[in-house]
Amino acid sequence: MRIGIADDHPITRAALRAWLDEQDDMRVVAEAASGRDAIDLVRTQALDILLLDLDMPGQSGIDALTMIKAKAPRVGVLILSGYPEQQYAVPLIRNGASGYLNKACEPGEIVTAIRRVAQGNRYITTAVAELLASQVVTPPTRGLHEQLSPRELQVFIKLAQGKSAAAVASDLSLSAKTVSTYRARLMLKLQARSNSDLTYYALKHQLLD
Repeated sequence: MRIGIADDHPITRAALRAWLDEQDDMRVVAEAASGRDAIDLVRTQALDILLLDLDMPGQSGIDALTMIKAKAPRVGVLILSGYPEQQYAVPLIRNGASGYLNKACEPGEIVTAIRRVAQGNRYITTAVAELLASQVVTPPTRGLHEQLSPRELQVFIKLAQGKSAAAVASDLSLSAKTVSTYRARLMLKLQARSNSDLTYYALKHQLLD
C-alpha cells in the first residue's frame, strides 16, 4: 500500500513513517506539511491512503478534504487528529473521510485502519460508531451544531474555548474579517448572543475537551 502523510509536525511524520515502513505491506511514499501540499500530493503521487491531520498552517486538513476527494476520489483519507472524535469525526466522515482516529490511539490501530480503508471500507471506531448511532436514534433537532460545516465547527470550538477572533485568525491562517464573518454566522445558527453563549453551548453538548 502506498501511503502519504500530511502533518505539519516533522517529528510526527518521522514517527509515522518509521512505524508504517516496518509493515510488510505498507510504504510511505510522500509527505506534506500543509493542506495545500496535501492537495498537490494526491495530484502528483499514486497513493492508496492519505493520513491527514486537521490543524495545519495555510490550508487546514478540514479545508483540504473536499478538494482531495474531488481530485482523487479513489484515495482513502484517514483523519489522524489530536481533536476528540465528538468535535469533528461525524461531519468529516460525511464529507468524504474514510475514518477518524485520535492521535492518542495505539499505533497498531493505525495499521488496522489503513488496511481496512485500503480494502475500500470505512474504519469506524467504537467512539465514532456511538456518535453516528446517537444521531440516527435522536431527532435532528438534538443539536444546532450539527448543521455547521466542518470549518464553521472548527471556528466555533476555538471561540468557545475563549480565544479571541484575532487568535482564531492566527491559528487557522484566516483574516480577522473572515473569522468575524464566521462568528456572525455561528451566532445566527446557534442562536447565541455572545462568546459566553458559545462556550455554554459547547460545554452543554460536551464539545470541549
